[in-house]
Amino acid sequence: MTSPAAPDGVDDPLVSELRAAGVTGAVHPGSSLAELTTLRVGGPARALVVADRDADLAGVGAVCTTRGLPWLVVGRGSNLLVADAGWPGVAITLGRGYRGVEIEGTRARLGAAEPLPTVAVRLADAGLGGAAWAAGVPGTVGGAVRMNAGAHGGEVADHLVEIDLVRLRSGTRETWPAAACGLSYRASELPDDAVIVAATWDLTPAERDVVRAEIKAVRDWRRAHQPLRDPNCGSVFANPPGDSAGRLIEAVGAKGLRIGGAEVSTKHANFIVTRPGARAEDVVALIATVQDRVAAAHGVQLRAEVVVVGAAGGSPGGGGPR
Repeated sequence: MTSPAAPDGVDDPLVSELRAAGVTGAVHPGSSLAELTTLRVGGPARALVVADRDADLAGVGAVCTTRGLPWLVVGRGSNLLVADAGWPGVAITLGRGYRGVEIEGTRARLGAAEPLPTVAVRLADAGLGGAAWAAGVPGTVGGAVRMNAGAHGGEVADHLVEIDLVRLRSGTRETWPAAACGLSYRASELPDDAVIVAATWDLTPAERDVVRAEIKAVRDWRRAHQPLRDPNCGSVFANPPGDSAGRLIEAVGAKGLRIGGAEVSTKHANFIVTRPGARAEDVVALIATVQDRVAAAHGVQLRAEVVVVGAAGGSPGGGGPR
């Protein structure tokens, strides 16, 4: 993976501490996180580590624990909003050491850094069905498990058998069965120091051409209904029980509503897109405004799926990837 370069002249002792703790992956001080998110807004992390092995994760955990610094795991940044002030601790992204798709029978062991659209195609080519929906989710396997991602009637919980994770506080690798992950609608109950590094899915046999056709249908639907040409974070709000967040937002006339460089998409009301010059605070303000309008008109409190981190309103000490 290619990571953004650090600004010239940055000399942060945190880098040498990470190296001394056993981090051998790339370390980028003062690295922009906007470039690692699909919204393309937000400030830098104090340091960005590209982890390729468990020892890299353990090293980050040890340094952050000793220094009292927060950590943040970033997948493809498809449901992540970073504050304009940035992230005050260490951001982690998983490198090529955590990619890979291994298929045996109906089971697939997936590296956490694998993009979901790639996984969907690999499974189809192997004659496995049930996961065509993943072609329409622009995230990684790890992030998908963390938030129980889904689309078009399918979700991670339908397939998950077990996960491998590394605990940042202890540096140990653990294997958890799916039942221990606490998966629910677009959420899980995984600990904040758990970094998912692999997942095993169980699928069903299917004709390759049939699954390929399902993938094409998913992609065609996305092109027709979602603002793919504009920076966005996917669905901003979870659908309330028995209803559609997009319908509620459109019903209060918020489609096209704009604050600064952030705008409720005119193509799909449950998407927020950013324009040149947009700031994270614009997106945060727009989310709150939409929530207030829907609550006032319909008595429904929309829950944001996008994770806000940093001074803009977030707090996670860890987790992800997102």
